[in-house]
Amino acid sequence: MKSPSICMHHMKKLLPALFGLLLLAAPAAVQAQLYYSTNADGSIYTYRTNANGSVTIDAYAGPPWAVTIPTNINGLTVTSIGESAFSACTSLTSITIPSSVTNFGASVFQGCTNLTSVTIANGVTSIGSDMFESCTSLTNVTIPGSVISIGTNAFEKCVSLANVTIRGSVTSIGQGAFCYCTGLTNVTIPGGVISIGTNAFEECVSLANVTIPGSVTSIGEGAFSYCTSLASITIPGSVTSIGTNAFEECANLTNVITSDGLISIGDGAFYGCSKLTSFTIPGSVTRVGAAAFFGTSLTSVTIPGSVTNIGPSAFIGLNLTNLIICNGLISIEAFAFAYTSLTSLTIPGSVTSIEYGAFDDCISLTSVFFTGNAPTVGSTASGDDSFGDDNATVYYLPGTTGWAEFYASSGLTPVLWNPLIQSGGDSFGVSNNQFGFTITNGSTTNIPIVVEACTNLASPIWTPLQTNTLTNGSFYFRDPQWTNYPARYYRISSP
Repeated sequence: MKSPSICMHHMKKLLPALFGLLLLAAPAAVQAQLYYSTNADGSIYTYRTNANGSVTIDAYAGPPWAVTIPTNINGLTVTSIGESAFSACTSLTSITIPSSVTNFGASVFQGCTNLTSVTIANGVTSIGSDMFESCTSLTNVTIPGSVISIGTNAFEKCVSLANVTIRGSVTSIGQGAFCYCTGLTNVTIPGGVISIGTNAFEECVSLANVTIPGSVTSIGEGAFSYCTSLASITIPGSVTSIGTNAFEECANLTNVITSDGLISIGDGAFYGCSKLTSFTIPGSVTRVGAAAFFGTSLTSVTIPGSVTNIGPSAFIGLNLTNLIICNGLISIEAFAFAYTSLTSLTIPGSVTSIEYGAFDDCISLTSVFFTGNAPTVGSTASGDDSFGDDNATVYYLPGTTGWAEFYASSGLTPVLWNPLIQSGGDSFGVSNNQFGFTITNGSTTNIPIVVEACTNLASPIWTPLQTNTLTNGSFYFRDPQWTNYPARYYRISSP
């Protein structure tokens, strides 16, 4: 024993070899033989031979502590480093891995807290699980172009790691690969990566810039959660799913750019992103997950027709004043828009189910317009229903059904919305160089309306011209701008 600095963890591994014992707990027919090698510099390795005549290093007991792993030992090529071979070697300061090494056991350098420099030769194909976990002094790593995968928790808790260069050959970034790397400021993910694993960059609190390439198809659960310095992210159209809590508590995230191709926004995907003020849901998304935008600062949301389901509490508690739901949505789940600031709402005819509390405690919500048959309305044993405060007036169209059942479930009295444009008589047409017509309220009083116009029925863009409430049974509309257009078409809609 040449040095009092030898790691006792590895000394225990070395002792059987040093005393000439042949040990591995296995049947005699498959027992492996442990050897040790003392190099010219005094360093001591424990190793074993593999069936193909190569060598696996199982332990190291230095010094020196600036280590270059040999390419061969006693004429045999070193191809592997065994599980925990250098783990907890707190005296280790640098490591150079030759290209001959292609296989790593778990936790090879785990807990080497004074390791500051790592050189990985081109030829190494993977970074193993927990390989550099808790190497708290490691500052920079360049991953060579031969590497195709970065394993689970490979760099977890490398708190001093500020820069990582990932080459284009990498296709997989494993679960927790860089989580708790609190000093990491910039990451460019190369164009070959297909998936970003669960919690891959969790709590990288200094991470301000991330580039996601067009090869990525999925962003894993919690992949960038608690990245509190991240201000902007572009999600390419290749990404089909944003995992559960993928960007949870990214408190400074203000800008998210999305593209068509995204199908699923996971539960809590942007939970607690308190500075996120706008988000465009692409027309390819089919589901918005539970609490996906809870805790954001969204004030306006458009649900495209591709979305069939809005999960529980998806937009709960927001200062949401504008909500557009396109035809295609089928189900609005419990508390999806509860405690928001909505004042009016149109529910398309595709919606068949509104679960209990979906619009609970929306105290400013005064009118809800349904364009189809009445949906089923959920309720609980405590009496909570879809419109928990019963402040809103519900309007329905002629010919639609199910409103008696709706009233029984919700406690809200449905009101027929049936305004009519009077196309006959002296009031219809041009008068005093203004085009006008009378609108009557049919059989219902005090119904709100909006008069809209467009210039092209083939590709209509309807522009609101005037909002009014038919309090006295009729209303005369005038358009002084009608001569400014070669053609103008009018319709009545709900506010």
